[in-house]
Formats: sequence, structure tokens, C-alpha cells
Amino acid sequence: MRLNRILVAVGGTSADEEAVKLACNLAKRSKAEVYVVYIIEVKRSLPLDAVIEPEVEKAEKVLTQAEDIAADRDYEVETDLIQAREAGPAIVDEAMERDVDLILMSITYKKRFGVFSLGRAIPYVLEEAPCRVLLLREPVH
Repeated sequence: MRLNRILVAVGGTSADEEAVKLACNLAKRSKAEVYVVYIIEVKRSLPLDAVIEPEVEKAEKVLTQAEDIAADRDYEVETDLIQAREAGPAIVDEAMERDVDLILMSITYKKRFGVFSLGRAIPYVLEEAPCRVLLLREPVH
């Protein structure tokens, strides 16, 4: 599988680090570009360009960590902060805009109402993505 561009969606979870490491390792083989994006979901009651300071600070910290993780692997990544109503469509749109070959997403093991949950974004991306999707789930503790 030849990869030219990889999109990594991070969300500030403990699984992000492994996702960025994996993306860099996959990208090194074919010298692919790696884009790391953080999506801030903006409530419909707010304008899409509203500045939600705590969220922006968290996003910038997460993206800086991604750059540091990549640098430790001797790789350079491009990071982007995106504000959208929902993460899933924003990830798919970004993947199409950047013409990526792979979307890499990580997930922590979590249960909702006693049942393992993928949340809303992952099922959307799995269904709508125009490219391969790689899902990295943390081990169950």
C-alpha cells in the first residue's frame, strides 16, 4: 500500500500518542505527508467561528504534543485546528480536501450505558471516508 498523505485525527486522549507514532512509522516508508488535525465541535447556539478559549488552548497543547512526538521520531507533521459542528463530517471533508490516502483515528476503550461505544465521529468516518480508515483502539485496562 503506497501512502502519499495521511490524516491523523486527534482529540486529546491518551490514544493520540500511539496514533501519531504509527502515522509517522507508516509515512516514513513512502515519505508520505502527515497532517494532524484537532476538531473543536462548536455548539449550534454559537457562531461557527466563536473563540472557545479553553478548547483552543487544549487543542493547541494537543497539536504541539503531536509535533513533539513526530520530532522524536525524526519526522515532521503539519497540524491544523478546525472548528466544526460535528467532528465526523469535518474529518471526511478535510480528507477529501487534502486528497489523503489514509485516515488514522484513535479511540480509548469506553463504555456508554454499559456497552462499548465508538462515539459519533468514528462510525461516520468509517461510512463516508473516500479512502482507507485505520482505527487504533487502546487496550482494555
